[in-house]
Formats: sequence, C-alpha cells, structure tokens
Amino acid sequence: MSKAFGIVNFAGNHIHVEGLQEYRPVGAFSFLGRYRVIDFPISNMSNSGIDTIQVYIRRKPRSLTEHLGTGRHYNINSKRGRLHILYTESNMVSDIYNTDIAAYIENLDVINRVSYPYVVIAPSYMVYTADYSSLLKTHIESGADITLMYHSVDTAKEEFLSCYTLDINRQKGVDAIQPNRGNAKNKNIFMDTYVMSKELFLDLVNKAHKMSAMYSLVDIVDEACHELDVRAVPHRGYFASITDFQSYYNANMSLIDRKTADTLFVDDWPIYTRTNDSCPTQYFDGSSIKSSVVSNGCIIEGTIENSVIGRGCVIKEGAVIKNCVISSDAVIGKGVHAENLVVDKHARLVRGKRVIASPDKPGYIKRGDAL
Repeated sequence: MSKAFGIVNFAGNHIHVEGLQEYRPVGAFSFLGRYRVIDFPISNMSNSGIDTIQVYIRRKPRSLTEHLGTGRHYNINSKRGRLHILYTESNMVSDIYNTDIAAYIENLDVINRVSYPYVVIAPSYMVYTADYSSLLKTHIESGADITLMYHSVDTAKEEFLSCYTLDINRQKGVDAIQPNRGNAKNKNIFMDTYVMSKELFLDLVNKAHKMSAMYSLVDIVDEACHELDVRAVPHRGYFASITDFQSYYNANMSLIDRKTADTLFVDDWPIYTRTNDSCPTQYFDGSSIKSSVVSNGCIIEGTIENSVIGRGCVIKEGAVIKNCVISSDAVIGKGVHAENLVVDKHARLVRGKRVIASPDKPGYIKRGDAL
C-alpha cells in the first residue's frame, strides 16, 4: 500500500484501566504474555504495506518508547519506511483539553511533510487484525469521503460501555456516532478506525480546533456525517477493546482458548513484537500446566491452570496459579495460592500466601509490589 500513511492514536479520556494505566499508556500493556497491545495496530499496518507510521503518545512514554524502539521489529521497510513517535504536551490545565485534535495540531508540520494522499487511523487500545490495504481499496472504490470500521456485538449491554457505536442506514452510510449507553445488547461498535484523504483529515483537524478546545476526532466526524459521505465497513474475526480493568483481564483470558486464538493469530498475518534472547521456559519435576499460555524464559516448579504467564516469571515449588494474568518477571513464591488476579511486572508474592479474588472482580497486584 503506497497510497496511505498510518496514525496510531492514543487512548482518549474515556479510557481508564485502573492500576495498570498508572505506570504506562494502554498501548504498552503486556498482552497474552509476550505482546504489547500496540503491536496489533502496527502489525496490521506493516502487513498491509504501510511503511510510514506515526505513533502518538500522551503521557508516561518511557515503557512504550522503549518497546517501539526504531520499529525495525515490525518489518517496516528500512529504506523508505519509518516509525515516527510523536509526543504531546502534558502541562495543559486539564485532561479534557488533552485530545487527539490537540496532538495533531501540535504536530501539523510533521503530518504536512508526509506525501501520501490518504491516511489510515487506528487506536492503540483495541486488539484485532484487519487488512488496511483492502479497507483503503474499498474506500477509494466507494467514492466515500470517510470510511469507518465497526464490529457488531450482542453484548453491548454489559461490555464495550466506554466505546462509541455507529448508527448505520441501509446504504451502509453512517448517520451518527454515539456513546454506547448500554441500553441494547446488539450494537455496531466503532473500532476508532478511519480512512480518509490526508487533505480532508487536515481540514477536519483545523475545523475541530477552531470550534472547541475539547473536540476530538470522533466529535468532528460525527458532526460531518450529515455533510459528508461517511460509510461503514464491518469487521470479522477477533475483537477486544481494552477500556477498563475487566476488559483487559477478559481479553487475555479469552485467548487461552485455542479456537478463539485462531481467529486472531493466522499464519499469513504475523503479529510482530520486540523479542529478547532469553532461554526457553524450564519445567521442573512436579510442575503441572493446564489450559495456559506460558511465555519464554520462565522457571516453572508449581501448578498453573487457565492462566497467562509473561516472560521471565518464576513459579516456585508448591505454588498454585489459577485464572491469573501474570506479567513479566513476576515471582510467585513457594506454597502461594493465587487466583483470579492480574499481577503486574516485577511483583513478588512471598512464601505461603493465599491471594484469591472474586471471579467476577479480579484483583490487581501492583508493579514491583511484594505481598
């Protein structure tokens, strides 16, 4: 795809993941042991032939910047391609002013220097695979001004409550973009994914900036639905939106099931991530692993059931882990029983502890904490 550049947008003010987000942006969250959430939109762009990608970061950039590096691990063309990390000011009066429109205004000179006629915009907090080259082709052939991607769900009363929905007419035109108020189970969840011309994108950014300091891109596109030809394209396959703590936990746990994972991970659509040179995981006598995802570099002496284990974790003898998401370099001590938890990086659960949360409300162990 030589006609478009990519933008990976940061999570807006409507996204809050308690605990985890205090240390890093949502895009930097560990996902399924070895990935970060942002690996999915960038891999989608790379696999679609987009080799000029702008990643916007709003706050706490260290973790995400270290992971992205030069972007070479995303298979971006090394001669003409580039992964460009762009920061926004954090000293605004209030977060309500710290919108994606404000970020684009601060970096207009960088956007203007891009020569591609189209832009594909994707969120950093959603997990899915999609061929953006096919999406761009559909957009161009339709003659639409803007094309939006959506995913139809039947769980909108309980899930996706921080997401937007699309009101779609019979001609697949978008009449409105509205918050999901949880008043119906069947909704078309907007995937915060846009395709439009670079010229129109800049026009909308400047218009939104003049209209209100609180406007975001979704606000100005919603207003444009009655003036422009805005079309909707459905998405098929796995889809998760990391908008709160429960959705993060559920997304990880859902992919333990092989059939579900096969709808996200396919042979001809690799998900790239930053790798390390750690050794394979060592499983000692007496260890037991059932229905779990275990990353490399771990030392396993205990029992793991229906859990996700990140890189470099140590599970001591007699430890029992059930229904947990364990981030990298965590230590679960001898005789510890951990159940229904998210354990952040470098945390340690010491000898003999029982830490059990409700299945309906998983618990959280802070990064670097010792219990």
